[in-house]
Amino acid sequence: MISRKKIFIPIAPTLRNYLKQYNREHKLPVGYSQLKYYIDSVAYINEHGKDTLWETVLYPQDQIDEIHEGLKRVYARLKAGGDIKALNHLYIERIDFCSFGNSHPFRIKIVNRYNDVYDYFYIKTADASRVYGLEIEHILSPNQLHYLTDDDTLVEEHIAGIPGDHFLSLYEHRPEFNPKRIAKEFVKFNERCFIRLLGDMRAYNFVFDITPDFDAYQFRIRAIDFDQQFYEGNKNIYMPQYFKENFPYVQMAQKLFNKEVIKQYQLEERFLIARRLREERHRVKSLRDVLVKEELSTPEKVYQLANELADHYEDVIFSKCDSMGHIIDRSLKRVLMSTYRK
Repeated sequence: MISRKKIFIPIAPTLRNYLKQYNREHKLPVGYSQLKYYIDSVAYINEHGKDTLWETVLYPQDQIDEIHEGLKRVYARLKAGGDIKALNHLYIERIDFCSFGNSHPFRIKIVNRYNDVYDYFYIKTADASRVYGLEIEHILSPNQLHYLTDDDTLVEEHIAGIPGDHFLSLYEHRPEFNPKRIAKEFVKFNERCFIRLLGDMRAYNFVFDITPDFDAYQFRIRAIDFDQQFYEGNKNIYMPQYFKENFPYVQMAQKLFNKEVIKQYQLEERFLIARRLREERHRVKSLRDVLVKEELSTPEKVYQLANELADHYEDVIFSKCDSMGHIIDRSLKRVLMSTYRK
């Protein structure tokens, strides 16, 4: 069971130094605390007339230009390394706020005035669990992530894709979508989440990135919520297969694959993670040295997860772990040892 309210974990000085080392930490012209002081809001209703749970926020007239200019500079830092040459072509169309969830994000819609192409980015409270989740995703998954931190502020790029809970209705009307490719990606995503201990991957917390290939469509599932990075004690929280929202994907895999095929896809994903660990070994070591010193969950949850993983893997070393950092370290070492044991 997932905790009703996850505790907020501030960024420790050791993690801050790591973020500076890898060019994640920057002094930003607009921060989360500044955006909180809006004077009014209007519910954002989508084109289908449905309440999105986001509210478009309004600021005092004498502050709008300063906030918008600062947000454009944040976007330039996030997307172009701070190059401000293109800022004159951009404008902020809308700032939305969502009180749902742990991070209480602001979503900024930014538009190119020459061609009306738009993009989104997010400004959130800088929670250490989420930062670790983003960093591990960047290192170990097939997907690179761009994000920035500054004091209490976390800036994230938008991860494009079709939400997992909406994808099923789309799939039903697209006969060219091969269900075996979809099921294969879910098996690999499930394995990836479990190894790196990313929890709460219900269908609305991941998206499908669809790429047309020369003879078929390729699918990749991408996580979009990283609040539950190694926080809970129940190991099943880190397996998307156990959430009822994902049951159609589980059924698809069970119908199309036998145990041997599922095992093959799991091994493929473990090999890819092991290869990334080797390629990024210096960065992984730097992150590990910070992680093992952090208190990222309660002692009770650490004890529960350590013992459940010890039973699952039949590996007594897990039961000796006294922090989430040590648990994830052991999980990743097992991948390396099992893949490169020869």
